[in-house]
Amino acid sequence: MARILIVDDSPSQLLGIQRIVEKLGHESLTAEDGAAGVEVAKRELPDMVLMDVVMPNLNGFQATRTLSREATTKHIPVILVTTKDQDTDRMWGLRQGAKAYLTKPFSEDELAEVIERIFSTSEMPPSTAA
Repeated sequence: MARILIVDDSPSQLLGIQRIVEKLGHESLTAEDGAAGVEVAKRELPDMVLMDVVMPNLNGFQATRTLSREATTKHIPVILVTTKDQDTDRMWGLRQGAKAYLTKPFSEDELAEVIERIFSTSEMPPSTAA
């Protein structure tokens, strides 16, 4: 079981993603905007971050860039999970340090596949994997 931080300013999206993450057997942490997400990531050091892009205070691109450049959090894979579906958005998100980009709406299977793929290629496996 991994600890996955979900960052989304939409309560319904946050709850929906949280249900999927927990159904997959992972522990979830949540934050309601990019700034809070960065703080929770620094404090809790989750195994992965699922990050929305369009949020107040600090958008997902900015938060991802911050996490990918911080010494204490740069090892944490970030998956951008967003309604922004343009190729330029995808390229920009990956340039900020995201390991994957998933466009909403998505299926439970699509999210599970991306999470598994990132964990299987990550340098750091989930903390509770043994």
